[in-house]
Amino acid sequence: MQKKTKSGSEISTESANWSANDFFPDIESVPEKFRQKGGVSITETLVNGQLKPWPGPFAEVRSPICLRATGTEEPQPLVIGRTPLMDGHAALEALDSAVEAYGQGRGTWPSLSVAQRIEHVEQFLVEMRSHREAVVELLMWEIGKTYADACKEFDRTADYIQDTIHELKVLDRRSSRFETVGGVVAQTRRLPVGVALCMGPYNYPLNETFTTLIPALIMGNTVVFKPAKYGVLLIGPLLEAFQKAFPAGVINIIFGRGRDTIGPLMKSGKVDMFAFIGTHSGASALKQMHPKPHRLKAVLGLDANNPAIVLADADLDLAVSECVAGALSFNGQRCTALKLLLVHESLADEFVARVSKAVDNLVAGMPWQPNVSLTPLPEPGKIDYLKALVSDAEALGARVTNTGGGQANGTYFHPAVLYPVTTKMRAYQEEQFGPVIPVVTFSDESEVIRHVRESEFGQQLSIFGSDPAAIGGLIDVLANQVGRINLNSQCQRGPDTLPFNGRKNSAEGTLSVSDALRVFSIRTTIAAKSSESNRDLVTSIVRERHSRTLTTDYLF
Repeated sequence: MQKKTKSGSEISTESANWSANDFFPDIESVPEKFRQKGGVSITETLVNGQLKPWPGPFAEVRSPICLRATGTEEPQPLVIGRTPLMDGHAALEALDSAVEAYGQGRGTWPSLSVAQRIEHVEQFLVEMRSHREAVVELLMWEIGKTYADACKEFDRTADYIQDTIHELKVLDRRSSRFETVGGVVAQTRRLPVGVALCMGPYNYPLNETFTTLIPALIMGNTVVFKPAKYGVLLIGPLLEAFQKAFPAGVINIIFGRGRDTIGPLMKSGKVDMFAFIGTHSGASALKQMHPKPHRLKAVLGLDANNPAIVLADADLDLAVSECVAGALSFNGQRCTALKLLLVHESLADEFVARVSKAVDNLVAGMPWQPNVSLTPLPEPGKIDYLKALVSDAEALGARVTNTGGGQANGTYFHPAVLYPVTTKMRAYQEEQFGPVIPVVTFSDESEVIRHVRESEFGQQLSIFGSDPAAIGGLIDVLANQVGRINLNSQCQRGPDTLPFNGRKNSAEGTLSVSDALRVFSIRTTIAAKSSESNRDLVTSIVRERHSRTLTTDYLF
């Protein structure tokens, strides 16, 4: 079957890179441990420093990897494990453990010196690295992340922990100084907030989760941690590492449905800090459950609908390469992915033809296969949602311009390049969070400016072009609309030393290696009038080490 692009060229709708008949493996290709009854099971919870066998019900964990079906049967996702299905009572037990361990700031953990807390985190890092292969394998099987990307996520997380330790030492050195201002001598230190609830996303269930979990811990907070809804099995190999590295009650890990566990935690009013990466609607609902919302400190990474703006003088080779990578890395399941490509009408046809060809050249398959880029999707219901986006766009005049675009088999959805997309289409209005690439044409820059201004999201955008005056003007107009503008490159979070934030409904607070330490702490000042008696008093406290807080000790 043939379809025509806007320019009139014909393409085949059959993909050369994957076959529906033998796309998924057969049972003999599945590792033995995933074939065994129950697969890789998490049967214990970590509460109050103890690994407790879970006596209640369990939830099945299904992989996006399906088993090859025979005849006309639909391939079925493989059950690869199970996790505790905890309830509100069990979640509150974990919270009470964290509250007791914090002890209103007098508990063992918040009372430790910075150097001592760093030792515990370093111990955890050593333990964590010993489980690298197990975690990488579970990332592949549970969320369909390629082996290369799973390795990258693990290694980046380990590097992030090291960078956090280094940055805390820098922060501690700065905080050790006294200053005299306006006749007042003072020292300002960063102290923990209290009890933190940390929740991460399924697309980066290790890295994004640990970018809040580790700063929360190292700053002296105690934590209740709920893993992502998918990508939860990878926590299994790390449970003992958490237990060995941290004192009782400092880190408590709960499993189960969010509606059963998180609601009771928030309603209790005992959560002081809320770290959440997910949808803005979900975050709003949870925050509103807290009886004292003004006392709840939050850092939120939320929705995004990042556009790429391809100007008339853009380097097409570069723009195509960056846009395809930006739209389809991990199948487009990233908040920083490029979700909408706004292309000047003078080069739109050529741009779409090149993007379609680049997508055709991507390799689809299982995450452990070499050179694979496109893999099955872990989220139930996602295939039907993406099909609906494509059908809606086609009904309103768009076409799928790449080979096999929009075809599906089980949990696999082949990327669909949609062109031309208009404002009436769902693909223009909604964040697809998957392998659908909507391409919109514009004739005047005012159109893209209006789109960015009217969007309810404001995480990032990319601009592709070469005219300094034109790009400089766009930067000035759009800088107050998003948290980051990327020039001739895709949107991205890294490097982790740079701020990661957003405007509008895309974020609350800022994360980076250094910003996260500040987010999970509060500046506390000890001050006195600069009289001789007060100076003697402060000197005596410091010199004779009467206080762990008021001290000039610092780390190199």
